[in-house]
Amino acid sequence: MFEDLLPAVEKGIMDAAGSIPVVFKGMERSFERSATMTHPSRHDYHELTYVRSGKADFLIDGRHVSVEKGATLVIRPNTSHQIKIRNGPAEMLVLYFGFSRQINRTGLPEERPVWTTEIAPQTLEQFIDFAFGNDAGASDKSDEPYLLLGGKSRQDIAALIERILRESRKEAYGRELMMQLLAMELLVVLARGLREEWEESLRVRTGKARELVRIARNYIVENHDRDLSIAHVAAYVFLSQGYFTRAFRDETGISPMSFLMQVRVDHACKLLERQDIKVSGIARQVGFSSPQRFNAAFRKHMGMTPMQYRRTILEQKGTTS
Repeated sequence: MFEDLLPAVEKGIMDAAGSIPVVFKGMERSFERSATMTHPSRHDYHELTYVRSGKADFLIDGRHVSVEKGATLVIRPNTSHQIKIRNGPAEMLVLYFGFSRQINRTGLPEERPVWTTEIAPQTLEQFIDFAFGNDAGASDKSDEPYLLLGGKSRQDIAALIERILRESRKEAYGRELMMQLLAMELLVVLARGLREEWEESLRVRTGKARELVRIARNYIVENHDRDLSIAHVAAYVFLSQGYFTRAFRDETGISPMSFLMQVRVDHACKLLERQDIKVSGIARQVGFSSPQRFNAAFRKHMGMTPMQYRRTILEQKGTTS
């Protein structure tokens, strides 16, 4: 029974997320003095380095990147890189990871597929988008060959890497699944760290924040008839809900939810001018989950019910015709 349980759990993760993170190798690297990697390294999986102590210089795709204690550096697949330790000693934790997916290689009917596992050519951002239900590319903010994180998430990242390394050294039951679950947790923490870095950069570049609010406004207008939440809109522009709400209010003078309600009510007003659509049908067409919610929002914005608005408009048309 237990022998079948872990594969079933792993398959459930695969079915839910489409692919799962796989840690190929983990290591601790210690340098007692200055050292330089003589030949560039390049591989088809991600390399994550956490600097436990000391300082180091990386040459990544021809770019010089300096890191020190507390920094997390993620080098993208197939990227040439070298390391040079300055004024050792230095200690680093290194993980090599990728994303596993399942492919139907046999062309058999869907009810009886035979699956094989291989490594997917995904970026970290693409996996985050896919696993957490964001629109494709919502997180892909950079074409840089590496990601560099510091900030509040560094202690959580270090603790998770330490746990993954400890687990990799065990011969315990369920070791592979545990490492996958820890790697999944690590990706969530990395995603939060990326978001913190992104939002911090926006505080400096207010013009970029203004542009994201404009994109969000257009997204709300184009999707007002869907079951749209502010959390979903914030994720679309890769911002936390709290920061997005503040930026939106600062730029427009109203909250994102008030703007969404206003857009829905404005579209409802246009539909109410037509007599061939029931009020309950209009509620659904403009994104409200029930006529009651529609009535409450409409009364708040227009000072009357949808039916009263329709009568008023029809009376005005009757007097002018």
